[in-house]
Amino acid sequence: MTATDRERITGEADVPDSKRYEAASRIRKRIEELEQDAEILEEYHPGLYKELREAVCDK
Repeated sequence: MTATDRERITGEADVPDSKRYEAASRIRKRIEELEQDAEILEEYHPGLYKELREAVCDK
């Protein structure tokens, strides 16, 4: 997430709900892209794939 996304999602930014929904939509798109990236890393660079899994799944 960007710093702005974080502020909007957490409510730190004083913005209309529509801006929070826009941030959530952008984040969903990035998650979809991350899923594709993970598949590529798993096949072509298992070491980086392992780092990604540890960073995301161990939280």
